Amino acid sequence: MKIIKTSIDSVDENIINEAINVLADGGIVLYPTDTVYGLGANIFDNKAVRRVFEIKKRSLLKPLSILVSDIDSIDLVAKVSLGQKEILKSYLPGPYTFILEKDVIVPRVVTSGSTFVGVRVPDNELACRLASIFPITTTSANISDDEILNTPDEILDQLGSGVDLVIDVGELNYNHPSKIIDLSRKNPKIIRK
Repeated sequence: MKIIKTSIDSVDENIINEAINVLADGGIVLYPTDTVYGLGANIFDNKAVRRVFEIKKRSLLKPLSILVSDIDSIDLVAKVSLGQKEILKSYLPGPYTFILEKDVIVPRVVTSGSTFVGVRVPDNELACRLASIFPITTTSANISDDEILNTPDEILDQLGSGVDLVIDVGELNYNHPSKIIDLSRKNPKIIRK
C-alpha cells in the first residue's frame, strides 16, 4: 500500500495519473470526496469491484454507487430524461447520489443485479478527476454498517490493508455520506438524508 499526502485544494497531475494507473491495473484507491473518504475501483473490472465488497465486508446484494467526472458523463452509465437532467444540473456537483435507471454498460456486480444505479458527481475536483478515464465506484471507506471515520489513519485501522493507494488530504470537514435521491420514479424521493 502506498500513501500519498496532498492538499484537498490542490490537484497534482502526478497524483491523479498514478491513481488512475492503479485503478486501471485493478487496484483499489482510498480517496477524498466532498462528503467522506471513498473506496474506488474501475467499475469495468469485476475482480476489483468484488475487492471493494470484500474490504468493506459488504454483502454482494447491496449495490455500490458510481462516481463520474461531470454531469455529461452520467449519460454513459444511466438513462437520463431531459427532466432528470435539469434536476441533476441544479444539484451537481454536490453531496448527492441520484438513483437512475442504469445503462447496459454498467456491470451487474456493481448494481447487485438491479436495473438501477446510484450516480455521484462530487464537488471535489480530485475525486472527479479520478473518474476522467472511466467511472469508478464510490462508497464510504468503512466496514459496512460500522462508523464512518474521517481520517485515512482511522480508516486504515478499521479496514486493514486491502487498499492499494491512499490519497491522504487529512481530516475532512464534512463527515456525512451523500444524500440519496431516487429519480427513477415519477416523483423524486429522498432515500437517505
